[in-house]
Amino acid sequence: MKPKDLSRIVTGMGLIFRSLFSITLCVFGVFSAPLQAQNSDQPTGTIAVEDSAEKDAAIANRIREILMELDGYEDVTVTVNSGIVTLRGTALDGTAVTRLNEIAGRVEGVVTIENRVQETTDVVRRLDPALERFRTRSEQFINYLPLLAIAVAAFALVVAVGFLIARMKRPWDRIAPNAFIADIYRQVIRIAFMLGGLVIALDILGATALLSTILGAAGIIGLAIGFAVRDTVENFIASIMLSIRQPFRPNDQVEIEGDIGKVIRLTSRATILLSFDGNHIRIPNATVFKSRIVNYSRNDERRFLVSLGVAYDTDLLRAQHLALQTVASLPFVIDEPAPAVWIEELGDSAIILNVAGWIRQHETSYLKARSEAWRLCLAAFDHAGIVMPETTLRIVGVGDAAAPQPAAKPVTSNAAVIAAATATVGDVEAAMDKELERIVATERAEKGVDDLLKKDAPEE
Repeated sequence: MKPKDLSRIVTGMGLIFRSLFSITLCVFGVFSAPLQAQNSDQPTGTIAVEDSAEKDAAIANRIREILMELDGYEDVTVTVNSGIVTLRGTALDGTAVTRLNEIAGRVEGVVTIENRVQETTDVVRRLDPALERFRTRSEQFINYLPLLAIAVAAFALVVAVGFLIARMKRPWDRIAPNAFIADIYRQVIRIAFMLGGLVIALDILGATALLSTILGAAGIIGLAIGFAVRDTVENFIASIMLSIRQPFRPNDQVEIEGDIGKVIRLTSRATILLSFDGNHIRIPNATVFKSRIVNYSRNDERRFLVSLGVAYDTDLLRAQHLALQTVASLPFVIDEPAPAVWIEELGDSAIILNVAGWIRQHETSYLKARSEAWRLCLAAFDHAGIVMPETTLRIVGVGDAAAPQPAAKPVTSNAAVIAAATATVGDVEAAMDKELERIVATERAEKGVDDLLKKDAPEE
């Protein structure tokens, strides 16, 4: 082998060894990163020029004395050379290892710290602190039992007083407009005393800071529940508003969302109506509160309306006077407000007249009164010869002969016509309404406990 070839081989081997050495350093640097992290907390300040073995020994002894007073550093050794502190051994956990830098760095004369302490893998050593904490907490709990008993007794006493006050009839029934609002007052009193008892109990235990956490969690839970039961909460609030400001009374005839009936009761959840067919209509209070409510019973006077159609060649003035006088002559029609008549529209084959009259609906049936007024007006028009035509079609240009004209009836005075037409007036007593009122009264008597309607409640 030539000397040049031998030199090349030696040079190549050197390059390979350098590469392997660099790789080794990189790997060592990666695995030694935790140690570098442990040495991150180093003392600051200027380094003294003088160096002595006595000073190093004093630093080492001071650090050892400190570690002897702390738990978990029994296996840690300390060496000091020229102010450089080297720590070796094992500690309980990573927090304890990191804390060593803080302890050693506070000792005067320490230049830098080499923290080579590792976490222990000894199962017994790792479990000892947990067992010690459990034993300590058990002892604390036993020691706190008398104080805890006093706190529980104080809480129970305050809650008992609150429930006793809430059960009293007065003043809640006196200041509340109805039983539903009185129950709300009582519930508020119970909750207030429960919170007060909780505050007192936590104050006795010295844990009042826990109260803010509990209230915060309760607020979040309450908000979530509020969104989940939004319709129920809305219905509950509507029940409160309706019970305070009642838009109707028992037995009132009302119309709500197209449903017509007599009011049976108002509960904490719904309004119950009795339809004219005898059926129960249950409407949620949230719907009632937001809906348009028509109360037909609030005023005793009520107007009925009758529509009549007459031919285009009719004497409209006489027809209006006849219809008005016929309605005014009815015994169930009151004088004030007075009846009225007007032309409503011009139809395809007839002119529509509207006649209005007023009745006292608590004495007279609205439906019967309108029906009887219609019948008698038709009879009066028939006696007077006023034609109420049907819908007809006239074809122009078909046939030469003119259509025969009906024979004219003799003209009779309105007084005679009205006397003939109203000779027999039917019964218009509000018997059906009174029967419905009887049914409502019976049901209210059977289930009157849950009713929120009161006769003396303020009206809207």
